[in-house]
Amino acid sequence: MLVFPFILAAAGGYLLGSVPFGLVITRLAGLGDIRTIGSGNIGATNVLRTGRKDLALATLLLDAGKAAIALLLARWLAGSSPYQVELGLVAGGMAFIGHCFPVWLGFKGGKGIATFFGLLFAGIWPLGIIAAVTWLAVATMFRYSSLASLCAAAVVPIAALFAGFSWPEVIFTFVIAALIFWLHRANIARLRAGAEPRIGEKKTEAPAAAEPSAKS
Repeated sequence: MLVFPFILAAAGGYLLGSVPFGLVITRLAGLGDIRTIGSGNIGATNVLRTGRKDLALATLLLDAGKAAIALLLARWLAGSSPYQVELGLVAGGMAFIGHCFPVWLGFKGGKGIATFFGLLFAGIWPLGIIAAVTWLAVATMFRYSSLASLCAAAVVPIAALFAGFSWPEVIFTFVIAALIFWLHRANIARLRAGAEPRIGEKKTEAPAAAEPSAKS
């Protein structure tokens, strides 16, 4: 009986997280398949490359919102369960997995940064503020979205560890941060080579040239 709520939270979180809002929004707007331009990614950064800031913002909010809803809904359904926090983290974490590896798109999705922020602000809001401040500071100084995301992901688990958060929360942030770094491995290579596009610049290489499992 104890295992079933966790299975339900994981399945529900994954299905909610796997909804490809960036792809759906751009198709409804008549822009075709977002995966055929820029990095080939379905996230807000690539949607911004269409020149539609409104669609990029909508994608950002929806990708963040689906993780937040998964986490909060699982906690609400858990009620007074002693595993309320853990169930929320499982549902939110699986929403992150669903966004990055959606079953509907052959397990090729986004990199989960918006989803990551949604998780933090919904479940561990002080870490969300730390991540947001870090992202804004790095993005302002260097104008690399990927670098800002990596720095934010790196700071969060360290802050969780030294700020005395619970061990499930600390482990959760370390696992999510590790996944973000793995998903950004192509970006890391481009940053080292000086080939990563800055915020506002269009990425010129075709999606096929990038590593298939590491779209940006």
